[in-house]
Amino acid sequence: MSRGLVVALSGGVGGAKLALGLSRVLPPEELLIVANTGDDFEHLGLSICPDIDTLTYVLAGLDNPVTGWGRRDETWSFMETIAALGGEDWFRLGDRDLALHVERTKRLGAGQSLSQITGDVCRRLGVGPRVLPMSDDRVRTRVRTDSGWIDFQDYFVRQQCRPVVQELAFTGAADAQPQPDVMAALSGGNMRAVVICPSNPFISIEPILAVPGMRAAIEKCGAPVVAVSPIVGGRAVKGPTAKMMQELGLAVSSAAVAARYGALLDGYVVDAADSGDIRSRLHIAPTLMTTLEDREALARTVLDFADSLT
Repeated sequence: MSRGLVVALSGGVGGAKLALGLSRVLPPEELLIVANTGDDFEHLGLSICPDIDTLTYVLAGLDNPVTGWGRRDETWSFMETIAALGGEDWFRLGDRDLALHVERTKRLGAGQSLSQITGDVCRRLGVGPRVLPMSDDRVRTRVRTDSGWIDFQDYFVRQQCRPVVQELAFTGAADAQPQPDVMAALSGGNMRAVVICPSNPFISIEPILAVPGMRAAIEKCGAPVVAVSPIVGGRAVKGPTAKMMQELGLAVSSAAVAARYGALLDGYVVDAADSGDIRSRLHIAPTLMTTLEDREALARTVLDFADSLT
């Protein structure tokens, strides 16, 4: 008997670890993953969706365990040829990965929505749970640095997070419509929990919450909202989270992340090393996910904790 739907909010690499754990301890029909699309951009004439693709590859068992992004068993003839021709090669697109971007771009041009394309790709690759973008409308994360505003992928990949972050903006978010199936799920009365995966709160989760109506729907869904801290031992597990927090004048701590989410949270899962002054109802558990067993164990912990809050 179903215990209700779990809706997970996720960015890419870090969030995908917990999303995979949840997918392995829940029936597919009981998990819906909402992917950040603020990282999306157009490159070499193609529509690139980094977080959606990372989630898709991880859930399909096709992810690259070495890089954490892209597909395993990748080849790089396309990028080598682009470089030889003097083209832009700062954003690495493997040959297998490239096929997805080409097909997505073609389908978008033919009028299909990003949700339709993502759903079809997931089915073809054997992904059980639903993966949906936060919106089918264009939202783009922008970063203000000492040199002015730049696109997120310029900051993140081309400049390797070197510029100092002064401000973040989500262009298009104010006019975007939340993905309708996500909103229907949140208001459907059959919710078990909302899980905020251990993704960067500023660039992975806040773009989702910036889509009008999304945060309010989560608050009103009637299920506990539980976040997992992306900070372990006072450090970010992956990506520029710690650097961003420092540059935005925040302490690099799980408590600072919890404060950022504020009243949205009913519960918060942190590592034992990070259980300081946190006002949210707290559960202490190992949150560093290095093995598949770690991912499954944390998923069970999060779900059990959420159930205890009801």
